[in-house]
Amino acid sequence: MNKMIGAGVTAALSFAFAGEALAVEWNVSVWGKRRAFTEHVEKLAELVAEKTNGEFTMNVSYGGLSNNKENLDGISIGAFEMAQFCAGYHPDKNRVITVLELPFLGVSDLEEELAVSTAVYNHPAAAEEMAQWNAKLLMTSPMPQYNLVGTGEPRDELADFEGMRVRATGGLGEAFKAVGAVPTSVTATEAYQAMESGVVDTVSFAQHAHLSFGTINQADWWTANLNPGTVNCPVVVNIDAYEGLSDEHREALDSSVPEALDHYLANYGELLKRWDSVLEEKGVEKVMISDSVKEEFKAQAADPAREAWIEEMEAQGLPGQELYDLVQSTLEEHRATN
Repeated sequence: MNKMIGAGVTAALSFAFAGEALAVEWNVSVWGKRRAFTEHVEKLAELVAEKTNGEFTMNVSYGGLSNNKENLDGISIGAFEMAQFCAGYHPDKNRVITVLELPFLGVSDLEEELAVSTAVYNHPAAAEEMAQWNAKLLMTSPMPQYNLVGTGEPRDELADFEGMRVRATGGLGEAFKAVGAVPTSVTATEAYQAMESGVVDTVSFAQHAHLSFGTINQADWWTANLNPGTVNCPVVVNIDAYEGLSDEHREALDSSVPEALDHYLANYGELLKRWDSVLEEKGVEKVMISDSVKEEFKAQAADPAREAWIEEMEAQGLPGQELYDLVQSTLEEHRATN
């Protein structure tokens, strides 16, 4: 009888440990607070847990694991399994995807931004570069065109940008620099304080970030249609962690990406619909930039930036022209099929 009880206990313990071994828990590093920008990450975690009956879970940490500029470094050393970052934080580490941050690419909505980002992420050069950081591009965080909030008199002429201190990263920072502004790349979480203290006069963000990081609360005006470009912020996974998943767990993750992105687009769309009421509620003037000013901005910023970027990439052995052409051809194909 004792032998039978002992065998039963051993079997039960073995089964328990086997069950425990099946459980996978990933840590995910993002920043700020939960907002439209992170909704696809939250939805992904929800879907993966559902599909695996709770065997594969994700703990989404808002700044508790790393700061935003060090998320790619954290992925490279395996400090966590998934992270979000923006290309402009360290363009030397993710040169390929900075093509998506070039000014005036012509992207007009979130669906187009998703299409061009996905095309670039799927290019072999992007995968190879990210592999140097032990990172796999999983999905993008499509954002609308950035626009400025500022204090004082609206800056609606190109001459007004001369000497303007603007929070703008990556290609957007270079675009503003081309017309005489002084860009600074303070992080999103530092933008409110930079604006409040007068370190910057204006902040360039997408709508959700102006809300989430409070810059809209400092603003007297917002440019509704300057639309110089946007930033590109991928979600990546540690390659070793990804390859270490069981086939079932990997399938649960991969198959959940499209639905997570659909949720993101729908959620962000609702924010855009109520943006005008947000401006009215906070007493922020909606400034429309004339077509002539936008064309002048584009002429001074877009063409030189594009040519300089292509030349720099080609000099480093990367297919700069091919990547830029890929963005343009993807836009054409997307519009033709929609």
